[in-house]
Amino acid sequence: MGPDSTSALAIVQALPIPLERDIFLRTLIRELAGTLQEVVGLEEASGFVSVVGQKVGEHLNEHYKAALAVPELSRGQVAAVLVDLKRRIRGDFYIIEEDDEKIVFGNRACPFAEQVVGRPAMCMMTSNVFGGIASDHLGYAKVVLEETIAEGAPGCRVVVHLKPTPEAEAATGREYFRG
Repeated sequence: MGPDSTSALAIVQALPIPLERDIFLRTLIRELAGTLQEVVGLEEASGFVSVVGQKVGEHLNEHYKAALAVPELSRGQVAAVLVDLKRRIRGDFYIIEEDDEKIVFGNRACPFAEQVVGRPAMCMMTSNVFGGIASDHLGYAKVVLEETIAEGAPGCRVVVHLKPTPEAEAATGREYFRG
């Protein structure tokens, strides 16, 4: 590297550019989701993100089962795992209510942070990870994204129905079945 490059590099490295790996990856996913939404529409973009979410959910599911040393999680463990996995990626999910028919989650912070705003297709990651893990262990899940930060709400409200009750059937969401 020549003397001009060396001094230029020192100056450039000291610039207050908001860029590091986490921001870069969130921005990359935002732009991919946005491009998909613009090119193929929200429904198709959500479908593509769903496939990715399913694969990520399968990996996470295996990690938690191995770490807990169990072949199947209880409802309480499913709820705890879903809150924990979001915590580990800087989400702030919590349980609002839980019974044999559903688990209702709130969320104060999206793992994608500000990058999720205007990109509701990215919420399919949550839907598929939650639905895949819940249905794998409990047999059935219907995930309803009632409120999302992506669509401008101050937080998220996600309902994971565990049985096809009349309430679940009336709600608009995605169904997941034990595979």
